Amino acid sequence: MIVEAHQPFRLPAPEDPAALAFVRDPTRALAKVRFLKTLEVQGSEVRGVLAVQLPMLGEVTLPFFSVLEHTAAGARLLPQPLDNERAWLEVEGEAGLEGTELDYRFTFRAHLDTPSAEKWGAVAFEKMVQAAASRTLAKVARELPAAVAAALAENQP
Repeated sequence: MIVEAHQPFRLPAPEDPAALAFVRDPTRALAKVRFLKTLEVQGSEVRGVLAVQLPMLGEVTLPFFSVLEHTAAGARLLPQPLDNERAWLEVEGEAGLEGTELDYRFTFRAHLDTPSAEKWGAVAFEKMVQAAASRTLAKVARELPAAVAAALAENQP
């Protein structure tokens, strides 16, 4: 099962060099994201674990792995597949300086391995899980702008 959520947003930008440094540093930019259980950045590799509560399933942890690529305007996260995981997350995003604003675009794509649904009850359960996962991932995406704005405010002189 794959569930996807998108979140574009804009924030007022600090001075040009500070803005580029902020969007190119996931550790700083994502420091206030409360649903991130872990976040590790080594060189261009960004790895983390998103922890969410899903009705009927409890806490679900979704590891992710993205590659950070610098662009002329800022940075981009390119999702990488995770093999041998029953549940994992693709985190894809782009952030850049556009005039006096930071422009962000994120896509979250959760891969959830569920048992094959062959009987009526299993099909109904799978649909309920998919609906719950979709709502939860959309909520995570909606909370992202405020978390990044809080991290930005904390990093202002």
